[in-house]
Amino acid sequence: QVQLVESGGALVQAGGSLRLSCASSGHTASTFATGWFRQAPGKEREFVSAVTWSGRTTYYANDIKDRFTISRGSDKTTVFLQMSTLKPEDTAVYYCAAQLYIGGDLKFSASYDYWGQGTQVTVSS
Repeated sequence: QVQLVESGGALVQAGGSLRLSCASSGHTASTFATGWFRQAPGKEREFVSAVTWSGRTTYYANDIKDRFTISRGSDKTTVFLQMSTLKPEDTAVYYCAAQLYIGGDLKFSASYDYWGQGTQVTVSS
């Protein structure tokens, strides 16, 4: 079992920056890939970014890579999503998720085994 807790969400002005964190626990004998998804009111959950356990391979949604950067901490227990040049359209609840082993396309939410509770990001214009 893996527990995930997101943090770092806040209210920021357009053009600002924010770093989200995803802390994991309960995985003493497991390795996993981590993904970030977001969901805005009235919208379906959408893929944002993902990183493998090693941190050597990353994935980004279209038009995201130039503004967002995903990384895994050196201790492997925390994954970060550094966001810059934020836009009002980035407003959403952001979730992190974990996929144990290699189980599917990391761009699809159904490929993940565990989810965090989410953290709110609001970008004002």
